[in-house]
Amino acid sequence: MNRHRALLPVGLGTVALAALLAPLSAAPAAARPTTARVDLPPPPRPVTVGEFRTDAYLRSIDGNPGLQRDFFRHLPKGADLHNHLSGAVATEYLLQLAAEDGLCIDTATMTAVQPPCGPGTRPAADTRTDPAFRQAVIRAWSMQDFPPDQSGHDHFFATFGKFGAVTGNHRGKQLAQVAEGIVDQNQFYLETMVTPASDGARRLAAEVGWDSDLARLHSKLVAGGKLDKVVADARKEADDADAEFRAEERCGTHRPRPGCRLTVRWISQVSRGTAPERVFTQIALGMRLAERDGRFVAINLVQPEDGEIALRDYSLQMHMIAYLRTQYPHAHVTLHAGELRPGLVKPEDLTFHIDEAVNVAHAERIGHGVDFVHENDWQALGRTMAARQVAVEVPFSSNAQILGIKGAEHPFQTYRAYGVPIVLATDDPGVSRIDISHEYQYAHDTYALSYPRLKDVARASIQYAFLRGAGLWRGNPTAIGYHPVAACQGDVLGAPVPSRRCRDLLASSPKAAVEWRQEAAFASFERAFRRNGA
Repeated sequence: MNRHRALLPVGLGTVALAALLAPLSAAPAAARPTTARVDLPPPPRPVTVGEFRTDAYLRSIDGNPGLQRDFFRHLPKGADLHNHLSGAVATEYLLQLAAEDGLCIDTATMTAVQPPCGPGTRPAADTRTDPAFRQAVIRAWSMQDFPPDQSGHDHFFATFGKFGAVTGNHRGKQLAQVAEGIVDQNQFYLETMVTPASDGARRLAAEVGWDSDLARLHSKLVAGGKLDKVVADARKEADDADAEFRAEERCGTHRPRPGCRLTVRWISQVSRGTAPERVFTQIALGMRLAERDGRFVAINLVQPEDGEIALRDYSLQMHMIAYLRTQYPHAHVTLHAGELRPGLVKPEDLTFHIDEAVNVAHAERIGHGVDFVHENDWQALGRTMAARQVAVEVPFSSNAQILGIKGAEHPFQTYRAYGVPIVLATDDPGVSRIDISHEYQYAHDTYALSYPRLKDVARASIQYAFLRGAGLWRGNPTAIGYHPVAACQGDVLGAPVPSRRCRDLLASSPKAAVEWRQEAAFASFERAFRRNGA
């Protein structure tokens, strides 16, 4: 990356530096963005010389795709907090797994099915030798070549059923493939969504049935250790996935692969488009797991938010979570909410989903949140989210592909104007055919985010992660800027040998330890942009 130095502009004077260091002014209560490329003022913290130089270089390469791609790939990008494991795996790797498992492809629907391969099917292994067949399957299992002027909603969600027979196995191998890509993208932490003990949860829900008295329903689930049996099955699944992952990545050997360096936690998916008793059972399972197994941290509702059952039972499902929070107070909650747009659902369905996720289910993060300005009293909701530090997980590409929402139509700038924390995420990068670098570059190109802004977005992705322990930053960093806590206040962030107090914090807190790793990566990244002799 030394070639970057030659491209640094030399005419950057004190006026430009003063503008970059200007304090953040308070946004008006009802601020609305008028254009996608109007950036807010710089972060509410001093900007270092290294950040200034790095930002100058970034602006100097605007319009140069090759240099931009290189910059954003090397940029430390924190964590991916909104990631569905099955949708994150590269489609080509899914084809490899399908071939290895001897699966077949239904040629009418391009759906993977179990062998033997009867009429109307072909062995998945044929994708190795038939390029046309291979490309047809890739297009069916991803958004590759999908017409950009058409709604991708149905095609996007249909992909999961088409490759479901593949992703139902080899969770550890899938994680290994995804982890390798995340480490290559200079990220340090992953929260990825899976559906634990799906069959056991379905059978238990059918056995117990529905009861509108949620306390009584929960009692039925736990009676006789029934729910604990499903929890044990889920933990066994996780054990098997861990073993497969470690074998694939050669963890613990003298030649470990890069994925071993990634810190990973699981989020339990809940199928919101299923019967109420199954939704309640999956929520209870996920929360019980989060309190009993440190590998699991939270629950989330998945499947299209505009589905018939998802719309019908939305408020009921929020109340389910609210009740189960009283039983499992240490389990975290992040929710897909507001993944909607006008025309996709009735106008009234746009008015309350984010609000109920925040104020009924008490979600700590919101996924997508695209219909924000259609919510009833969205200004008050924005102030509430800012005050509680309810972060919004923003996957730009899937918002564009599924909903057709991008640029100035996306509420990204509105959330920022209200001080709501933002974290960039990939959602289903295998399906979308993107990576996290693409999302960061989109944020810079579309909303003119400076390097210090991008750096703080990356910091936010670990700050608002469900990783155990005290964080490195004090107060509300989205509001006051990223300032280290007292234990590390006098330290050079990311230094190889921190002070004793700071070292004690890092040793006791997995979150602070990952944040320190990221600060070390920022320091290394910014050194590439020093002037010769500096």
